[in-house]
Amino acid sequence: MSFFASRWVEPPGHVSELGPTGLPEGFRAAGVAAGIKPSGSLDVGVLACDAGDAVSAARFTSNARVGAPVMVSRQARLSELRAVVANAGCSNVGDGERGIETALATQAAVASELGVDVDQVGVASTGVIGTELARDKVVHGAHEACRALGADADEFSRSILTSDSGPKRACLEVLLPGGEVKLAAQAKGAGMISPRFATMFCFVQTDAKVAPETLELLTGVTVKRSFDRVSVDGQLSTSDTVFAIASGASGIEVEPESGDELALGEAMDALLRQLALQMVADGEGAARVGRVIVSGRPDAVEPVARSVADSPLVKAALHGGDPNFGRVLQAAGQVWPAGEQFVADLEIEGRQVVSAGNAIELAGAELRELQAAVQGHEVEYALTIPGNGGETEVFFSDLSEEYVTFNSAYTT
Repeated sequence: MSFFASRWVEPPGHVSELGPTGLPEGFRAAGVAAGIKPSGSLDVGVLACDAGDAVSAARFTSNARVGAPVMVSRQARLSELRAVVANAGCSNVGDGERGIETALATQAAVASELGVDVDQVGVASTGVIGTELARDKVVHGAHEACRALGADADEFSRSILTSDSGPKRACLEVLLPGGEVKLAAQAKGAGMISPRFATMFCFVQTDAKVAPETLELLTGVTVKRSFDRVSVDGQLSTSDTVFAIASGASGIEVEPESGDELALGEAMDALLRQLALQMVADGEGAARVGRVIVSGRPDAVEPVARSVADSPLVKAALHGGDPNFGRVLQAAGQVWPAGEQFVADLEIEGRQVVSAGNAIELAGAELRELQAAVQGHEVEYALTIPGNGGETEVFFSDLSEEYVTFNSAYTT
């Protein structure tokens, strides 16, 4: 099955898929079972870049409440990272100074094994919030992962999972005007996913030779068009992290504002958007993915889109394959400025159901066609609100009984 499975992601013509667990030149990875997860599955991973002149970029959660790994990583040399260490099973959040010391000890373990500076190691952690991350286990796991590093990302990509149904990863060959490079990423995320940045982990690698400013630009733009656009449950995680590292090992140099930069950016954009959609589709019991596009007044499109995407009523209708357009309008109207007239047009799967605020009566074959259209895996809503000049999109999952059951007993 192709990695680019969504109709909402168009893979560029200069991109071809390689084995999903491959890594670009200059990278090694590993994952080990350190005993953090009660299941005994892989739970500590290390990604290392062997290039001494590697460049990097990073993005973190915008939640005011963050975990110790985010605090520690923010103090690292984020444009010169050489490695990342991540654990799953415990998010190391809310453990005070002890948690920070654990993150620092994990960072130091990787630095000592790889012979790099401590502040060239990024740290990430995911799992239950508010429990102690066993320092001896995660530090031992970090040492063991460093000693197991190899040219395949399979175990690394599985070591970062929590409630995910499986790993999210890809490796691409990208034909730039200047030559061929590789681009890969490993990600995790299924719950606590909200618009307003990358509510998950994503580790991106390329062997293209880029300046720090170029990688920073590409990372910022593509994150905004991917992980910033998704919502599973409207909850913003404490531990969201994106690290992008370029080894330069291909020798193909990407100059700023060049055709190479554009081509690499297009490939990275498609890669991250598809990974973001995989997270939504994997939303702890999700059966369908919705996309809401809102056009109209620039200051209103974002809150309206988020309100629709995070509405439990809209999400429940999506789950049931019910074209209940009244719920979409209700969710949009509840964030519209009080006292201002709200008149909207709405299309569901390309069929107009509301015009100038009034329902369009559908019956017979038209109604049956609409009902059949919303039974698919992906359902699109296009909402036009008053005003001009603004447009945004949010991808969201449905709300299932399985999601409620899973999260009602997450820590017990």
